[in-house]
Amino acid sequence: QVQLVESGGGLVQAGGSLRLSCAASGSIFSNKPMGWARQAPGKQRELVGVFTDSTSTNYADSVKGRFTISRDNAKNTVYLQMNSLKPEDTGVYYCYAVLASVVYWGQGTQVTVSS
Repeated sequence: QVQLVESGGGLVQAGGSLRLSCAASGSIFSNKPMGWARQAPGKQRELVGVFTDSTSTNYADSVKGRFTISRDNAKNTVYLQMNSLKPEDTGVYYCYAVLASVVYWGQGTQVTVSS
């Protein structure tokens, strides 16, 4: 059974940093697409950053230069380093993985950026 468990969310002031972690289990994820999405109150979920394969990454324009996604294949873990946070980065952050064309989601972790 595939499970994705996020951690590392919290409350931070604008300009601060947070690092989110996503621990995956139940399959082999090392060369599979994995990434992060977020959903702000009243808005649709949007992709933030993703590994399209084991090494290639893409980011939403709104986070380029501030957020960095990384992965530790030995630990089946994906990270999202978020710097220079803005109030508009507030939302629930979800980890996801794509296995055999099926998208699996974590339960989400809340990130709140105060101005």
